[in-house]
Amino acid sequence: MSASRYSLNKSKYLLPPEVARLRKIIADDQVMDGRNSLLFDLALRTGARAQELLNIQKSDLNSYDQSILIRGLKGSNDREIPLASSAFQKLFLFTERQPGPRIFPISYDRLYQIWEFYRPVPKKFHSLRHTFAIELYQRSRDLRLIQVALGHRNIQNTMIYADYLYSTQELRRLIL
Repeated sequence: MSASRYSLNKSKYLLPPEVARLRKIIADDQVMDGRNSLLFDLALRTGARAQELLNIQKSDLNSYDQSILIRGLKGSNDREIPLASSAFQKLFLFTERQPGPRIFPISYDRLYQIWEFYRPVPKKFHSLRHTFAIELYQRSRDLRLIQVALGHRNIQNTMIYADYLYSTQELRRLIL
């Protein structure tokens, strides 16, 4: 294991109370600001990178399976992520009102401006991807599933979640 390997810490993902605050912001703003609340909800539900979300097209929605195709970036794999029926329906209804092929026709810079306004704590938008992965790992304890869901080609990239959660939980168990 090299010393330059990416490491996870609490500044890189949302803690449960922060996720709860974001979900409340999303729920409260659904009527007034459907696009942005949908965008952040989708980030939490799919673990997609910012640009991957912005690249989603209407044709990437699969009504039969109620899933969404995330086209991988940075050398990652494409992946199909299932959505809860209610989330899929909201997304599908939103896409019907969009004139072009892209569901979220905004720039990467604009997404970050919006995130600065919405975020529950001063953490990066990418923290939503890590939050998704940590929550999924905590529920499944399945690294291969996390690898597929994030589109990682190399399992080493996915190991950060298991390593981080294992070390923090074991330290708590042994010290406290």
